[in-house]
Amino acid sequence: MATAGASGSDGKGPGVETPVTYYRLEEVAERNSSKEIWLVIHGRVYDITRFLNEHPGGEEVLLEQAGADASESFEDVGHSSDAREMLKQYYIGDVHPNDLKPESGSKDPSKNDTCRSCWSYWIFPIIGAILLGFLYRYYYPSESKSS
Repeated sequence: MATAGASGSDGKGPGVETPVTYYRLEEVAERNSSKEIWLVIHGRVYDITRFLNEHPGGEEVLLEQAGADASESFEDVGHSSDAREMLKQYYIGDVHPNDLKPESGSKDPSKNDTCRSCWSYWIFPIIGAILLGFLYRYYYPSESKSS
């Protein structure tokens, strides 16, 4: 169910709050037919039903993304600044904060998990090289013996 909140990011100045409607991802997922199409792009919900026949890439592209988070697809296509400006007229609300994925500097949180263990790719070869260096010195002592 959609819920209302307040946001001061409407550009009307400081202290002026505009109510924002929050939608759950389940609600957005239900709007996935040619009669009603909602998309999520960067945490914002857009009702693009009126734009379906006008989309330069064809309606099939939009129908594939209907009811889902289309942020990655939207960015991959490389939409112009005019397209981004046009998107504002279809804005109907934001994704409910509980449904948002945590943003930690990367688009894909699973990539952050693997990067935490990136040090292991370097530490084992370094330790191996040091160990080989000590073994080499032990088994092949230097030739500088006194006569």
